[in-house]
Amino acid sequence: FYFRNKHGPFLLFVSLLHVHTPLITTEKFQGRSRHGLYGDNVEEMDWMVGKLLDVIDKEDLKNTTFIYFASDHGGFLEAHRGNSQLGGWNGIYKGGKGMGGWEGGIRVPGIVRWPGVLPAGRVIDEPTSLMDIYPTVVQLAGGAVPQDRVVDGHTLLPLLLGTVQHSRHEFLFHYCGVFLHAVRWHQKDSGTVWKAHYATPVFQPEGSGACFRRGICPCFGDGVTCHDPPLLFNLSQDPSEANPLSADTEPL
Repeated sequence: FYFRNKHGPFLLFVSLLHVHTPLITTEKFQGRSRHGLYGDNVEEMDWMVGKLLDVIDKEDLKNTTFIYFASDHGGFLEAHRGNSQLGGWNGIYKGGKGMGGWEGGIRVPGIVRWPGVLPAGRVIDEPTSLMDIYPTVVQLAGGAVPQDRVVDGHTLLPLLLGTVQHSRHEFLFHYCGVFLHAVRWHQKDSGTVWKAHYATPVFQPEGSGACFRRGICPCFGDGVTCHDPPLLFNLSQDPSEANPLSADTEPL
């Protein structure tokens, strides 16, 4: 692929089987990590990504190739074998894969490499979305997104280049299937990020942080709790969504 296209524009989309159950890992990487099979799988994925980057570097395409690395959702908490966690870990964030609203299911890595254009080591703490990849790629290719419909994504280039300081996403809607579970509001004047939850999954067992008995959390029915008024969190101060706000605690 690279050798055929290295003298002109190319788009390569790599969707890895790795860090997804059943964690298929080649023999060479089995037992390599201190974190069991999941860790071995991460190490093999890291090696595979490294091989791709090596080709880009070897073909002298490093400074002219925009690379975006991301995941489609957070870790799968219900994936277990005995005491082994097979689905990853979401750090301080509540919830995981299959949960429409909680941060652990939504927040994913977003790592960009473009050495000829973007400085290394910069961290941008702004809400963006995988929906932004499409308009970004279109702009890089010199095209224009269709004007006859609403396109939910926004090009990432102004944010990455530093020509703007804030994401164009004022609101992001978080669905579980076709059911709206939460809405995020990025308040422009203060920079505060608020989130309202209209429905949250019923954890089993209670307080466990996941739906272990069901295997994955449902989106509707008796598997969710509906909130009216919605649960409200200030993500800027409470990224773990531990303290829902009320009129007593939040005058706004």
